[in-house]
Amino acid sequence: MLKRLYDWTLGLAGRETAEVWLAIIAFVESSVFLIPADVLFIPMGLARPGKAYRFALVATIASVLGGIAGYMLGHFAFEAFAKPVLSFYGKLDEFDHLRQCTGEDTLMLLLVTSGLAHLPPIKVVTILAGVAEVSFLFFVMSCIVARGARFFALAWALRRYGDPIRAFIEKRLGLLAASVAGIVILLYIIVKYSGIAGSITSC
Repeated sequence: MLKRLYDWTLGLAGRETAEVWLAIIAFVESSVFLIPADVLFIPMGLARPGKAYRFALVATIASVLGGIAGYMLGHFAFEAFAKPVLSFYGKLDEFDHLRQCTGEDTLMLLLVTSGLAHLPPIKVVTILAGVAEVSFLFFVMSCIVARGARFFALAWALRRYGDPIRAFIEKRLGLLAASVAGIVILLYIIVKYSGIAGSITSC
């Protein structure tokens, strides 16, 4: 199922309506869709590098709006809608662990790392932010900064290096983004604990 969903998403890049589909997938990936918008964004940027930054803007705006929708689902409709979605994708246990173990300040950090690198999965943290009633202003700003940084960095790489960068992005982007997220977490630990390593959760 996952492979078919991935192939279907990838196939949208060649359609005349690809930009509309990019907006739709960037929107729904924040709460109900499993495949990240990057899968569609990369081939679109390679096919039309002159529009890469435009695609990045579309994806960022749609992703932020989708994040707001996910936040509202977590805040107002967790039991009725968000919980069944998380359960369907097998993310409910991960959500419950974060919900029990993560303080508000750490959740704010995870909003940034999930936007940059899907670490933890973006839909998990987005819904959790609504459940935990994280500052809505901070939530929106973190979405704009982290998700915008991801899409515009991809646009820059695709415009500068073109097709040769595709294999690197597809194989190494997750590792690179996770490394950046890890550095953010490490800096957070250093600042919060004055150099004393420890868990950033309460569990």
